[in-house]
Amino acid sequence: MESGKFLAGGAGRLDKVLSSKLQKSRNQIEKLIKDGLVKVNGKVVLKTSFKVVSEDEIEYEFLEAEVQDYSDIDIEIERLYEDDDILVINKPSGLVVHPAPSVKEPTLVDWLRKQNIRLSTISGEERNGIVHRLDKDTSGAILIAKSNFAHEALSKQLQDRSMGRYYLAVINYPLKDDLIVHKPIARNPRNRLKMAIVEGGKDAKTAFAKVVQSQKGSELIVAKLFSGRTHQIRVHLTTLNRYILGDRLYGASEQKLEHRMFLHAYLLYFIHPVSGELVEVRAPLFSDMQEYFEKNFNKDREYDKLTKDEIKNYFKNFTA
Repeated sequence: MESGKFLAGGAGRLDKVLSSKLQKSRNQIEKLIKDGLVKVNGKVVLKTSFKVVSEDEIEYEFLEAEVQDYSDIDIEIERLYEDDDILVINKPSGLVVHPAPSVKEPTLVDWLRKQNIRLSTISGEERNGIVHRLDKDTSGAILIAKSNFAHEALSKQLQDRSMGRYYLAVINYPLKDDLIVHKPIARNPRNRLKMAIVEGGKDAKTAFAKVVQSQKGSELIVAKLFSGRTHQIRVHLTTLNRYILGDRLYGASEQKLEHRMFLHAYLLYFIHPVSGELVEVRAPLFSDMQEYFEKNFNKDREYDKLTKDEIKNYFKNFTA
């Protein structure tokens, strides 16, 4: 258990003062406050925006993770890269990343806990090092930290974009050209399950590059994220009157859903938090996407074997 107290030493928001003093991410601090684990002058404060002054005494407490039994979790997940500091796995479609009251099936976090590997913690709760998430129906590479040091270093890379991801997607109709969509995203005011382009929303930018058309008129594209908003690729495609095949939320209601959503985090790159070297990991396609390509695309080309250089080459003429 980690705990302590200190004088604020200056005026400002409680979350900003704590984040600066403890060298923790704003997300960690926000959860710490909302869990009732922060006191100001002896009283619990639940508002992250609470204003403190120099003489205020701030107390905090990080709780130890609860130990639970996950021996009955039966999920097969491929490890793509692993060392003492990090783990990269290939997440199957249909697997939820984090547990929630509404989630009844096993999650990726449950699987990680079953592995008995001590991973990074956030606000005292065992979060199993998840550095970034993928939607339930999106497959592909996810980066996991095995220590708080690695987690904080990788989280900074996620913010400054020295970490990045390239996605493969099959869309319903070909794009006219390669292009960048740079439009803000926020919760859809008319449907809380969806996100939308909303003035004043969070800045979001995605680059889309054409790869090849299928015999049925669909198209394989590559998407590169310059930000990491919820449903970003899917929302930005709606501005182009396109959707990902199998997308039950943003796709056309009349589309046939004999397959899952064909969106796959294919290539992940980051700077190793310890060695400082560039790491690039390719996540092989799952059999359902491979079978779709075999039936509908040029059989002479193996789309699950696209190299890192090929992927990057699609974006050589883009300017961020």
